Amino acid sequence: MSRVTNAPISRKRRRRRLELAKGFRGARSKQFRQATEAVDRAQRLATIHRKLRKRTFRRLWIARINAAVRNEGMTYSRFMEGLAKAGIEVNRKMLSEIAIADAEAFKALVEKARAALA
Repeated sequence: MSRVTNAPISRKRRRRRLELAKGFRGARSKQFRQATEAVDRAQRLATIHRKLRKRTFRRLWIARINAAVRNEGMTYSRFMEGLAKAGIEVNRKMLSEIAIADAEAFKALVEKARAALA
C-alpha cells in the first residue's frame, strides 16, 4: 500500500497564508510561522478598528456640530434636545455636513430647535 501524505493540502494552506502576508516586511512575508502570527494580528486589529472607526467619526461629527451651534449661541446638548422636541430626525453625519456646506439651512435648524425649547 502506498504512503499517503498531506503535502498538497499543507502546501496550499501555507501558500494561502503567505498570500495574505504579501506586503509585510522581511520574514513576516516569507516565513510561514511569522507570516501566520502577523496575519492573525492584522486580522484581529482590522476587526477592532472597524468598530473604532465608527466611534471616531461620531466624535468628529459631534465636534463639528458643537462648533457650529456655539457660533449660534447655543450648546450641543440643548440643540439636540431642541431638535428632538421639534420632531426633526436628522442624524449627526448629515447635521455636520449641513453645518459645513449650508450655513443658512443650519441656522434655520438652530432656530427651530430654539423655538421648540421655548
